[in-house]
Amino acid sequence: MSASDLSGPGSSGPTRAIVLHPDITSDRDRREAGAALAEAVALAAALPDIEVVGAERVRLPKAQPGLLFGTGKIEELKTRIKEAEAELILIDGPVSPVQQRNLEKEWGVKLLDRTGLILEIFADRARTREGVLQVELAALSYQRTRLVRAWTHLERQRGGLGFVGGPGETQIEADRRAIDEAVTRIRRQLAKVVKTRALHRAARKKVPYPVVALVGYTNAGKSTLFNRLTGAEVMAKDMLFATLDPTMRAVELPDGSEVIMSDTVGFISDLPTQLVAAFRATLEEVLDAALILHVRDVAHAETEEQAEDVAAILADLGVTQSTPMIEVWNKIDLLDEERRGELTVAAGRRDDVFAISAITGQGVDTLLAAVSERLAPPRFRAELDLAFFDGRKRAWLFDQGVVETERQTETGWHLSVFWTARQQKAFRSA
Repeated sequence: MSASDLSGPGSSGPTRAIVLHPDITSDRDRREAGAALAEAVALAAALPDIEVVGAERVRLPKAQPGLLFGTGKIEELKTRIKEAEAELILIDGPVSPVQQRNLEKEWGVKLLDRTGLILEIFADRARTREGVLQVELAALSYQRTRLVRAWTHLERQRGGLGFVGGPGETQIEADRRAIDEAVTRIRRQLAKVVKTRALHRAARKKVPYPVVALVGYTNAGKSTLFNRLTGAEVMAKDMLFATLDPTMRAVELPDGSEVIMSDTVGFISDLPTQLVAAFRATLEEVLDAALILHVRDVAHAETEEQAEDVAAILADLGVTQSTPMIEVWNKIDLLDEERRGELTVAAGRRDDVFAISAITGQGVDTLLAAVSERLAPPRFRAELDLAFFDGRKRAWLFDQGVVETERQTETGWHLSVFWTARQQKAFRSA
């Protein structure tokens, strides 16, 4: 199903959708239902031409194999779907092909599960060649498991003979072969694109600019911070998955050095495995990063859980604890004065946490200074003796800001300096 398929034939307005969050009580690892439903509604709102006309938490002791919900609940929801004149049901969770087929038949509307919805958003947001190919690859993998559902749905559209037996195996096998061939073709194209990106990365490594990667839960404010730091006009809306392709810009730090700032796709809980794999190459800038800025929305009720999700995905990507990381507690402007003060004090006690507002700019200068300090090459102390005629070298040392103490001697000056190996080399050749 493509984004254009979400609207019915001849539809002039947005597609009316209802979001359902199955709260399965037997699942001990389930998220808090209210926050999960709110996120699912935000996901739906991230798609253009979707109007959410209803949202509901559906409490279940366990998922039913054939219909997900119990028969009584299905009838109850069917009534609400008709009353709301909904054309699309978005289920915040996994739905098997059989469940999808049966629910579409019962309710007479199209249905997308969480994976399908995220794929639609990815397809709508992807901009680079690699991003588009990654989306196509993930979509084909997803569609391959849905062939039985897709074909019986097509048969219904044709006014066929019903669902007993369904289409012939020959047609399904042919369709699977077509998908497998498309996957092979896309993988070949991706290999070329990834090779090109590898060349670009190799070229960047020749330039002494370290990469600083912004990561975080989707909608944490990464793109807003990126825009403030770089002056770029990256899409920065209050919308989940606003950024899908990494955007890179050079940024000058307070000490005059330059870094490459990389804005990446936002992470999200329960991101389907095939989507993480599909976007691994898109996130490989993170693996090359000299420093990671983990941007958190500290005004969000589930900020701690979101941070855990980000940490888990970073670990899956292969990011180790050896990569330096700074936590950026963003959106403090949305907190009341007391809470804002508490977090600012708490962040001040740690050297790897900074409380900021990417919108107002509060704390951003302090954060940049910390980035400069983290990326600065190691320094060491040295003692120098300069003759009076070495005034040019003496001026250079002061201009570099490396002189700690100086005293005049009979023949010139004795200086204590605190500098980098590169500065030492430049001084000797000066």
